[in-house]
Amino acid sequence: MGLNDEVGRRLKALRQARDLSLSELARRSGVGKGTLSELESGSRNPTLETLYALTTALGSPLSAVLGDPPTGVAEGAGGVSGSAVTAVLLERYEDDAAATDVFRVTIAQGAVQDSAAHVPHTTESLMVLSGTAVVGLPDELQSVGPGGHAHWNADVPHRYSAPHGAVHGILFVRYPKGG
Repeated sequence: MGLNDEVGRRLKALRQARDLSLSELARRSGVGKGTLSELESGSRNPTLETLYALTTALGSPLSAVLGDPPTGVAEGAGGVSGSAVTAVLLERYEDDAAATDVFRVTIAQGAVQDSAAHVPHTTESLMVLSGTAVVGLPDELQSVGPGGHAHWNADVPHRYSAPHGAVHGILFVRYPKGG
């Protein structure tokens, strides 16, 4: 089963578990009903922005639709991409307080990705491995180089960019329970 099929199956199961119709999830997420139907059937390639919109509307972490992290993730391994960011799920950790998704990310050179707000009290932290990322809240952007890190609230709109070359890093997204 491919990524599209797995994502579609998990997305549909989450929607049904919350007793939401396709129309209601489409309305809550701002994703078209046709797009949602195609995603659930596995016939459409999901983007990072679309999956975040849907999982936020479902009150779930992104990893809930991506499934289990692959073992032995290699450089260049497949992931889900947005307008600037490609993310490969490395780890999902959950305890009584929160769920934390850990991604290997690449921010494309010269690209900018504006991300919508996630579920309440979500935070993100980026550890830069190479390149210089400009990330965070649009009015409080942080420039971070190799070995550095940035942290921001992700329950409000936020941005990723790599103005001077591709950036490679590790992104931690923490979703407190009971948001």
